[in-house]
Amino acid sequence: MKMKKFINDPANLTNELLEGLALSNPQLIELTDSKLVVNRKLDRADRVTIVTLGGTGHEPAISGFVGEGMIDISVPGDIFAAPGPGPCLEAIRMADKGKGVLFVVLNHAGDMLTGDMVMKRAQKEGLNVMKVVTQEDISNATRENGHDRRGLVGCVPVYKVAAAAAQSGKSLEEVAKIAQYFADNMATIAVAARGATHPSTGETISILGEEEMEIGMGQHGEGGGGRQKLLSADETTAIMTEELVKDLDLKSGEKAMVIVNGTGATTLMEQLIVFRKAHKYLAEKNIEVVANVVNELLTVQEMSGFQLCMARMDEDMLDLWEQPCKTPYFKK
Repeated sequence: MKMKKFINDPANLTNELLEGLALSNPQLIELTDSKLVVNRKLDRADRVTIVTLGGTGHEPAISGFVGEGMIDISVPGDIFAAPGPGPCLEAIRMADKGKGVLFVVLNHAGDMLTGDMVMKRAQKEGLNVMKVVTQEDISNATRENGHDRRGLVGCVPVYKVAAAAAQSGKSLEEVAKIAQYFADNMATIAVAARGATHPSTGETISILGEEEMEIGMGQHGEGGGGRQKLLSADETTAIMTEELVKDLDLKSGEKAMVIVNGTGATTLMEQLIVFRKAHKYLAEKNIEVVANVVNELLTVQEMSGFQLCMARMDEDMLDLWEQPCKTPYFKK
């Protein structure tokens, strides 16, 4: 698949996209000389703050969620690549306003390596920081082996509930506990019908046949073991929803959040049809959908497909989710 993208020098992709993000959202964020994306109101934050890291190329994730009521500082890496520990430590030092910092890391090899190095160095410096890892992809590990699960779009609601808890004045330990609780009660599964190209190299990162799809594909083209004939929206969604309900052990009478995340080339029409089926499937099991997002939150360039994320909700989590926030690509 030949790459067709409106870009300039591939070596400048990350710098140029971050500059564009900052220029288009001057009231919400600023870009430092070291390429940290920072909440403009950070200096007034008399609370626990939120720092996260991750490769670019998945826009709007993750830097598009920096702002009021979500992430305070995003540490971007190059396309599909984690940043090093240096800028993460700089971000944590900058973010700490006396109440401590929650450091959210998605479970991918590079991110985890950086995250572990950061925590060791932060402890040596005496920085007040706690780490929460999001790892909810059910396709590549069982719940019992959850430490092997990849982090997908579930990071977004974790940012939201953690930031709302921080805004309410909770301590770092309390905010971390809430974030971990939410992370432990969510699950995601993805499907792809067409792969994508790496914008820095032009190389295809996953190849699927004309009539194929793969349930379980990761956000960097990793295999999920669910390659099969392309099915309809309802058939595909039913398979995925059933697996999520089973993984979370959701029961009749419980409440859930449902996120349909388009991965780049999936139309809003398709996303809404998928949400419709997931909602109906859950209603038949007497599981109430009390929160939802249907949109592109974490993309994989021009990959055609979607991630379906589900989380167990209670009144406390719903209240945190409903708190106001304002970022370049998400607001309530």
